[in-house]
Amino acid sequence: MEQKKILIVDDQNGIRILLVELFSNEGYQMFQAANGKAALEVVEQEVPDLVLLDMKIPGMDGLEILRHIKSTHPQIHVIMMTAYGELDIIQKAKDLGAIGHFTKPFDIDDMRKAVDQCLRGTGVDQ
Repeated sequence: MEQKKILIVDDQNGIRILLVELFSNEGYQMFQAANGKAALEVVEQEVPDLVLLDMKIPGMDGLEILRHIKSTHPQIHVIMMTAYGELDIIQKAKDLGAIGHFTKPFDIDDMRKAVDQCLRGTGVDQ
């Protein structure tokens, strides 16, 4: 079976390291980006199966990145991460095609379950 690819987009290095380590151990191929420009380059070069995307990123916000991803690669799943409980932004992200969101600090087990459901097709509509 082909290894699934995950891109972590977050300007906080600690969160990227944590998630890369977590999902590498789960057998996923990991990529990371600290800003929107780098994220979109990885999307074009690697076409990940899933993007874990922070809402607040310097230079280009999460909704803008989400819009780019969905316009060029609609099949890529996107889960938003936010430190802010802004329901209107979360709703906009869902309208743009995000399949869910996590509010920081998130529960690692919940994140792992959501990613496994998404990429292993257990219980998430494809």
